[in-house]
Amino acid sequence: MTEPCGLTADQVRELVGDADGILEVADDGDVTIWNPDGSQAEMSGNGTRIAARWLAERTGEDVVTVHVGPRVVVARMLGGDEVEQELGEVRVGALEVVDGVELIAVDVGNPHAVVLGDPAELPVLGPRLETHERFPKRTNVQVARVDAPGEVTARVWERGVGETSASGTSAIAVAAATHPAGGDVVVHFP
Repeated sequence: MTEPCGLTADQVRELVGDADGILEVADDGDVTIWNPDGSQAEMSGNGTRIAARWLAERTGEDVVTVHVGPRVVVARMLGGDEVEQELGEVRVGALEVVDGVELIAVDVGNPHAVVLGDPAELPVLGPRLETHERFPKRTNVQVARVDAPGEVTARVWERGVGETSASGTSAIAVAAATHPAGGDVVVHFP
């Protein structure tokens, strides 16, 4: 589209169906990310990847820039369908206890609460932490298990979506929370 169509929250709830959200992408790279409940997300790694691929195909460029609010994402088209992105600063908080649950808050442009534990606990912990008063704008929740150095298994609860099978910003949040020294980390979403 040339201009964002200016969706309303009610229109999004009507249009979204079973999808994890709707992207409005303008020709200049401005992206609006809508959750199925009609709320807007500050960031989506998968969403920016999709928007970047769309822009690259339209412009013929191998490197494109997309904007989500104040965030600037630089994306490089690699071989095949792969896209490499620089999503910007990641802020990792200290270990804290919220409603009896130990977690690490991580900001990847959107809020995350990473719980180290059994991913099978996600259906209980996800909705409980998403709406906890500690997170006034709600939060994405990941329950992660470190399987080996550089290997993590996690399940994801997205704000306004519920459980989802994959999330780019969740992978970043989990990697940052479980491997604060950095390095290569593979996050598996079962």
